[in-house]
Amino acid sequence: MPVVRLKPTSPGRRFQSVSTYSEVTKGKPEKSLLAPLTKSGGRNSYGRLTMANRGGGNKRRYRIIDFKRQKDGVIAQVAAIEYDPNRTCRIALLHYTDGEKRYILAARNLEVGAKILSGPGADILPGNCLELQNIPLGTLVHNVEIQPARGGQMVRSAGTSAQVMAKEGTYVTLRMPSGEMRMVHNTCRATVGEVGNAEHENESLGKAGKARNLGRKPHVRGVVKSPRDHPHGGGEAKSPVGRKKGPVDRWGNKALGQKTRSNKRTDRFIVRRRNKK
Repeated sequence: MPVVRLKPTSPGRRFQSVSTYSEVTKGKPEKSLLAPLTKSGGRNSYGRLTMANRGGGNKRRYRIIDFKRQKDGVIAQVAAIEYDPNRTCRIALLHYTDGEKRYILAARNLEVGAKILSGPGADILPGNCLELQNIPLGTLVHNVEIQPARGGQMVRSAGTSAQVMAKEGTYVTLRMPSGEMRMVHNTCRATVGEVGNAEHENESLGKAGKARNLGRKPHVRGVVKSPRDHPHGGGEAKSPVGRKKGPVDRWGNKALGQKTRSNKRTDRFIVRRRNKK
């Protein structure tokens, strides 16, 4: 999965680097595992803009991913490694021995023809899924559940992994990719190995048009807007923010370092925060 820099045949390609897609073995997706994907353009159900700089982009179809991995005891074979436009990692198409087909996140070093298994009897091999209580200490995992049987919600980006650090009672302590130490119930499931396509972080868009293809619209600074469009706007020539309470976003909420997490119900599961304070 190497990344190559394009030759500077145009200003847009001068700083562009893309994946070679050498690990992708199949072009067209499995039709039975596709679903329509509508875009919100950053607007809520009332049609009001609640997230700026979103909209446009290439049309996509969603690939239905099996995040729960509850098909225990049935061996599956990796039929193909595919590209997914909706996520940074690759996905693997599994053919189960009972005839069913499913998509999963492609783990690192997972190749076509490999055998995959879920459940208590699975070996500690990349792509296999087990409960955390059955995974040895020091093992790297991904696609981790927050609540049992809910499906993996954590550690799903390309090149990421969590490490099993300790087991105490009914909880397992994981070191998250951010450095946070977090307790998860031992009946929650996780997939062994790291998420593939780790070189994704080395890719460079190179031009504005590539960002527009991804659905990202240009970001305009608040200080260059008018006062009616942003609290930072107005003034003659270049003007500072000029607010005693610090910078804010376009809706007046504090910006730049303001802590947004507020979930006291789950604070007790965090052993050490990523900022180590």
